[in-house]
Amino acid sequence: MENNGHNARCGALLTTLILFGAIVAFGQRALIEGKVTLPKPQVSVAPPPRYAGQIGEIAPADPPEAVVYLEGSFPASDTNFSPSANQVRQNGMQFRPALLPIRVGTKVSFPNEDDFYHNVFSYSKSKRFDLGRYRREDKPATQLFDKPGVVKMYCDIHQHMRGIILVLDTPYFTRTTNGVYRLQDLPAGHYLLKAWVNETHVYERPVELKPAEQLHVDFDAK
Repeated sequence: MENNGHNARCGALLTTLILFGAIVAFGQRALIEGKVTLPKPQVSVAPPPRYAGQIGEIAPADPPEAVVYLEGSFPASDTNFSPSANQVRQNGMQFRPALLPIRVGTKVSFPNEDDFYHNVFSYSKSKRFDLGRYRREDKPATQLFDKPGVVKMYCDIHQHMRGIILVLDTPYFTRTTNGVYRLQDLPAGHYLLKAWVNETHVYERPVELKPAEQLHVDFDAK
């Protein structure tokens, strides 16, 4: 009985030490923040829709933003992945968000919030799909994005509508807000920090992250 009690106390102590070590290790994760200089919004004139019955004015498109992400060889514990729900809405005859970063293996839905038809499609190499014409009350099939790459979205009815889904093979990414980004809970190590603005403007910088380090990295995307 005495040995059993001793073993139980040792087991409890070991569990406590493991939990304490995990908490300390988590508290020592690194952080990178900064700003991406973005191009000015482009003003485009929308052609008339392909079909009649489109009511209302076209809302302004989302302003330009960037996706900042980390590439490299990450600890095995950081590569576990539980897909979360993502969506690209059609609202005001625009894609919302116009730029959506997701991880490989993520599913995305495409709800229509306008009072008329949309027809979302993509001919991109990493993902081809055509949802067909559907209204607000319809639910088109959810799409699985299982390959990394740039997926360009269009609407067959509204020729001005443009959107991007950036599918990434990394657990560490974020979309900027007014050009500002913050990547946190990063593991120590040597990595490549990238800022994706568009297909012709992808900026990168090597970074060496130390435990609990906070870096400030700006990208001039002019």
